[in-house]
Amino acid sequence: MANTMQFDLVSPERSLASLQVSAVQIPGADGDMTAMPDHAPTITTLRPGVLKAEGPEGTTEYLVTGGFAQINGDGLSVLAEKAIPVDEVTRAHLDELIAEARGAHEASQEHPSLVDDAAKLLADMEALGDHMSL
Repeated sequence: MANTMQFDLVSPERSLASLQVSAVQIPGADGDMTAMPDHAPTITTLRPGVLKAEGPEGTTEYLVTGGFAQINGDGLSVLAEKAIPVDEVTRAHLDELIAEARGAHEASQEHPSLVDDAAKLLADMEALGDHMSL
């Protein structure tokens, strides 16, 4: 069993990480999960939350707003809708993300089938601010 695996995190704006890690905590849409070396192949969607990568150099954390994670035998690739290193997140970033979620929630009122998804997104974004003490 390998001690580390390849971890790559990209968003439309930039590549945020490409490093060896021992574990990655993923905010999955169906619940949080931890990917480790030799994890069973899995694809999951992400919910807004904090993704934590633990490696020989320490732990790095990223705020993600959604996307996909693909775990294969030798690594993990995360394609995030938006991702920001936690140490770069400001109250202004979070306010912007909450405003976008609020706008999606308001727009969904015209389409009743989308209301629950938009309300969940808004609640997740507001909870992120509380979790990060911003």
